[in-house]
Amino acid sequence: MLPTTELVLLRRIATEQVSGRAPSLAAAVVRDGEIVWSGARGAVDGTPPDNATQYRIGSITKSLVATVVLRLRDEGRLDLADPLDKHVPGTSFGGSTIAQLLSHTSGLTSESPGAWWERSPGGTWTDLSASLTAEEVKHRPGRRFHYSNVGYGTLGELVARLRGTSWLDALRAEVLEPLGMTNTTAAPSGRHAEGCAVHPFADVVLPEPAYDAGAMAPAGQLWSCLDDLASFTAFVGGRTGDVLSQDTVAEMREVATVDDGDVWNAGYGLGLQLVRVNGKRLAGHTGSMPGFLACTLIDPATQTGAVAFANTTAGVGILSLVTDLISIADDYEPPLPAEWKPADIDRSLLPLTGLWHWGPAPYHLRVLGNGWLDLVPATGAGRASRFRPLGEDRWLGLDGYYAGETLTVGRASDGTPTHLDLATFVFTRTPYDPSAPVPGGVDEAGWRA
Repeated sequence: MLPTTELVLLRRIATEQVSGRAPSLAAAVVRDGEIVWSGARGAVDGTPPDNATQYRIGSITKSLVATVVLRLRDEGRLDLADPLDKHVPGTSFGGSTIAQLLSHTSGLTSESPGAWWERSPGGTWTDLSASLTAEEVKHRPGRRFHYSNVGYGTLGELVARLRGTSWLDALRAEVLEPLGMTNTTAAPSGRHAEGCAVHPFADVVLPEPAYDAGAMAPAGQLWSCLDDLASFTAFVGGRTGDVLSQDTVAEMREVATVDDGDVWNAGYGLGLQLVRVNGKRLAGHTGSMPGFLACTLIDPATQTGAVAFANTTAGVGILSLVTDLISIADDYEPPLPAEWKPADIDRSLLPLTGLWHWGPAPYHLRVLGNGWLDLVPATGAGRASRFRPLGEDRWLGLDGYYAGETLTVGRASDGTPTHLDLATFVFTRTPYDPSAPVPGGVDEAGWRA
């Protein structure tokens, strides 16, 4: 990036490292799938951390586990509406659905019973499941957002049963290796930061433990580095490779529940945290384990994201730091829109374009460069949706009011498009065209004063 931009970015992390008193802090800005800036303050083993230095990423692990669950869904191995009992029978919360576990709306307790799991050696799934009595269901499933680390321990067991291997082996083979995240591991390997607690009233530190979390590991076990999480940040933004389709990752980014009520600055999708700040809608996840803070977020609209790590239990505003890095990058060096150029579209779609009417309301139908259709009110206010082809004059709504609904083209005997049937609404070339199959018919006397 420009030297002026890099200075502002560096000053932001330097200020955070001092004010948060972090032994070390590392960060990177990602744009269009690549790291365009990275910086660090403090030291790991006497020298500044670099892009390959490992930090524990805590709950960012959840987003990776969710990616495997969505792969299973796309393969037809499960449905998000399936109750847990269908795949992992015998729990006290088997009526909760897979989607509810992914979105923290299952009502399940936030932490596993017994000792503080983040600072204790983990047990087996059998141990964890036995401890989860009916009392550990704190809310009616689907009622509200209630963050549950236990829910992701459960999803790890789900992955293991459906894949016939450990959740970690499945994750490594299906997500980490395809995305080039070879430095993301269950335990530190190579150069890594030591997790520390910083005394609140003195400039001294205390090493934090880092045990294997056992059955709770899918909730926050992993270690990673800037290089690897930059790849995952780009993945969340839509550069999905062969791991998931772009449509599925977009589904993960959709709001499943809101975390802060009427304000709606924070929400959750399917394994992804969602944040609205400075007019941007960001997706990713924060992470914390004793001695570590981490965050990755991206704005899919600008393809600008950021990653940050600190090896401290508390003190660093990791979420605000990452949102600030994204804002600085986009404010100082806004991405340019892609140049417009003619598209090689199916010319048989051209007769569909132009003016249509829903009753008396005018709409414009355009063909997009990727062959989709875009139906928008001519006045700019009202129901707008994009549609992708299903074949045989049928189209699937992708967003807005008509998401998931089918648009069917009606034609005259000579093939001329005469009307559109969209979820029982009939659009005609002229307002209430009497020659079209308008439900309820059209007054024979026609328009009048």
